[in-house]
Amino acid sequence: METIRIDVPVMAVISARGEKPDYLYWVGCAGAFDDRYKKVVRAFVKILTYLKTSYAVLGKEESCTGDPARRAGNEMLFQMMALQNIELFNKYNVTRILTTCPHCYNIIKNEYPDLGGSYEVINYTEFLAEKITDGSLKIGNPLPTKQQARVTFHDPCYLGRANGQYDDPRAVLGALPCELVEMHRNKSFALCCGAGGAQMFKEAEPGNKEVFIERTEDALKTEATIIATACPFCMTMLTDGLKYKNKEEEIKNYDIAELVVQALQI
Repeated sequence: METIRIDVPVMAVISARGEKPDYLYWVGCAGAFDDRYKKVVRAFVKILTYLKTSYAVLGKEESCTGDPARRAGNEMLFQMMALQNIELFNKYNVTRILTTCPHCYNIIKNEYPDLGGSYEVINYTEFLAEKITDGSLKIGNPLPTKQQARVTFHDPCYLGRANGQYDDPRAVLGALPCELVEMHRNKSFALCCGAGGAQMFKEAEPGNKEVFIERTEDALKTEATIIATACPFCMTMLTDGLKYKNKEEEIKNYDIAELVVQALQI
C-alpha cells in the first residue's frame, strides 16, 4: 500500500504567495462537520494528491452554499449566503470549482449565476471519470472483500435527475474490479433517498413507510455487498436503512471516492 502525505492547501495561503490553483475544492457542510462524510472528503483529497492536482480549499472562510435555506423556503437567508460566497470566489478569482456534494454542485452551477456568480462547476465523479478516460487514474487492485464485490449504485437526485449525470459515476465504478448491478429503479427512474430538499432537517411526514426504507429495499433486492453512493444525504439515509434492516454487518455503504481509494490502495 502506497503512503501518501496529505497537506491540504488553503486558498488564502496560496493567494498570499501570488499563486492561483487550477481548482477550488468546495468541501461542503457535510464534509466539514459530519464524521462519516469527513472520510469521503479525506478519500477525495487523497486522490487529488495522488494525481498531483493543483487545488485549494477555503478552510475557515468556507460557509454553507445556502441550499438548505432555499429548499426550506428562506429565500433571504439563501441570497445573503450566496452573495457572500460569490464575493469570496471573486476575491480569489475562482473559475473552476470541484464539489463532492451534489446539492452544492447543483446550486453553485445552476442557481448562483442568477446572482452574478458564474463558474465552471465540476462534480467529483465527472472529474474521476475524465481522469480514468485520459489514463491519469489507473485502477486495478481488488476491493477489500472476501469475494469479488457486488456493487449497486444509488443515483443522487441532484446529480441525476437535476443535472443528467448518470454515466460518470457508472464509468468510475465500471473501472473498479467489481460486479456492477443496477436496482430496478435507476437513473431517471431512481427513487430519492428521502433527505433532499431540506428533508434532512425536519420530521418525517405521515405515511405507511419512510422513503429511505423503500430505497434500501430496492438495494437489498440486488443482493449487492456494497451500496455505492455519491452524496452525503444519500449516504446517511441508506446507512440508516441498512441499520433498520439489520444488514449493516453484511452490506456496506461506501462513497465512490472511498472505493477508488481502496482500489488504488493509497
